[in-house]
Amino acid sequence: MIKLGGALAASAVLAPEAMAQFHPASRYPDPAIQALDPSFNKIKLGTAAVEQIATGMRWCEGPVWFGDGGYLLWSDIPNNAIMRWDERTGIVSPYRKPSNFANGNTRDRQGRLITCEHLTRRITRTEHDGSVTVLADNFNGKPFNSPNDIIVKSDNSIWFSDPPFGIGGFYEGLPAKPELPQNVYRLDTGTGDLTIVAADIKGPNGLCFSPDEKTFYLVEGRATPNRLILAYDVVEGGKALSNRRTLIDCGQGTADGMRCDREGNLWCGWGMGSAELDGVMVFNRDGKAIGRITLPERCANLCFGGAHGNRLFMASSQSIYALFVEAQGAAGG
Repeated sequence: MIKLGGALAASAVLAPEAMAQFHPASRYPDPAIQALDPSFNKIKLGTAAVEQIATGMRWCEGPVWFGDGGYLLWSDIPNNAIMRWDERTGIVSPYRKPSNFANGNTRDRQGRLITCEHLTRRITRTEHDGSVTVLADNFNGKPFNSPNDIIVKSDNSIWFSDPPFGIGGFYEGLPAKPELPQNVYRLDTGTGDLTIVAADIKGPNGLCFSPDEKTFYLVEGRATPNRLILAYDVVEGGKALSNRRTLIDCGQGTADGMRCDREGNLWCGWGMGSAELDGVMVFNRDGKAIGRITLPERCANLCFGGAHGNRLFMASSQSIYALFVEAQGAAGG
């Protein structure tokens, strides 16, 4: 288990006053991109800088790349919208409003948008013709809490976390009393079977698979005293989890959404607590911190995209940031 304490945080960031607002790097290498281990130098670009490609939202979440259309989608939860950024023109526009206070987004292996919705407490699929199909909205007759983050495995099964974050007030949905424990679910899209793969998690949040899909990662966002990134073995033909273990103790930081690159490194949205922690943390498959991207806002979630899958898009509070790297995202995120 790796534990992140104050010493790492203090050594890995710029001074808070330097990051109070976004200022593009005036020269290379960008000081916001920091190697914490020599292995990170292989995947950072010396002539690439963090860019702010959109701002003015309230709380950005769930970025997902559509390479066939050359655009990025993400949720602005309190504004009840899914937003769209066009890579060719740089134009930002609403993709869906109202969005039912959408949160996490991904694509299935057929290229369709898969979305978690707070207001309706369900997960949906946007078909190629634009129509919306409800995939699941309850477990054993009880409504979900507020589906949060979501991924699709190579067998087309859909895995999603269900904390109560979206039913705690009016800002990201509507107040409601939880009727189910805080679980992670697997939906078999072939049979419609819905099963619990991780039960009674304290604030299940971001999730992803390793590139070979033999390991499942999950953020336990309300663990105490510190947030955790858990790892599980994927068993029973890819349908269940076992051997729960703590891979990373987040220390003073807060992990949120995360994705794996093709080499098995974990790229994690990070922050909260103090401005010195805001940005992205990168860990190798053993849980060792190898790199950091400092941002002026907490990063809630991220994804890889661009023409070659080597552009990191970071949904960060009120803004979207982008960075070219020498890593490519693993499939399914």
